[in-house]
Amino acid sequence: MAEISQLVLPFFGLILLGYLAAKWRKLDESALGWLNIFIIYIALPALFFKIIGKTPLEELARFDFIATSLAATYTIFALVFLLGKLGTRSTTGEATVQGLAGAYGNIGYLGPGIALAAFGEAAALPLALIFAFENIVHFSVAPAFMAFDGKDKRTPLVLARDVVVKIATHPFIIATFVGFLAAATGFTPPVFAQTMIDNLAQAAAPCALFAMGVTLALRPLKRVPAEIPYIVPAKLIVLPALMYVYLSLTGNYPPIWVATALLLSALPTATNVFVIAQQYGVWQERASATVLITTVLSVVTVSALLYLIKSGMLPADLFP
Repeated sequence: MAEISQLVLPFFGLILLGYLAAKWRKLDESALGWLNIFIIYIALPALFFKIIGKTPLEELARFDFIATSLAATYTIFALVFLLGKLGTRSTTGEATVQGLAGAYGNIGYLGPGIALAAFGEAAALPLALIFAFENIVHFSVAPAFMAFDGKDKRTPLVLARDVVVKIATHPFIIATFVGFLAAATGFTPPVFAQTMIDNLAQAAAPCALFAMGVTLALRPLKRVPAEIPYIVPAKLIVLPALMYVYLSLTGNYPPIWVATALLLSALPTATNVFVIAQQYGVWQERASATVLITTVLSVVTVSALLYLIKSGMLPADLFP
């Protein structure tokens, strides 16, 4: 267990440093501006291009793995959505954000660093595939469901166009697509460019985790949402368990792919869920609280999952 602590605690320690720095210097939202630009538009895209561009093309076409991962994620989304609608009488918009809180993990900021540290370069490909395709679906589901709620006033055609544009122009998706092209053509950047990409990729995870800590400090916990008792277990426990069962039922995947998918599914709620809630003016404070609570609790749950994986107590296939 000491080995797992040494692996996990530095990542959550970077979040804590960001949190403490923001509290100490009394930072406001504007303080994150340039750091977020660096992370979202430069460092993380460099990391994903580096990961995908070096991967043999035939390994990128594991659509069975992608479909299974999405199926597990959106089973939880549907479950939490229905609990919100039927259990707490939430509106469609509120239930949508709750569903995302239970299904949308921090695969962008927290995922790359911890997955690569835990499982090495072999985790790079499943990490990139899950990240790219989950985000495409998340970016599509949120505006579509908000349109049903009346929170999005755009016409269906305008809504569809805007969703496609948002997906096509997102820097992470662009970097993933360019990485696919590099893998397909065998393109290798010049040495000076590759060195820059390597340096940026190394900076991505620490900067993202620090920024996440600052973000949590700027959105303090004001009250515990009534929906927390079902959202937190759904995100941190039920989703990874369901991911394990789905992957075991649908294919014979490499053990590192299974381990990476389990780890990513167990990560806390993504800060993007708060951004979506803020964009539509729905469930904002509670979304922020959910991000904070799941992040704190995930120190224990992610550590426990990594221990089970590393110790061999979780075989790669539940039904060999």
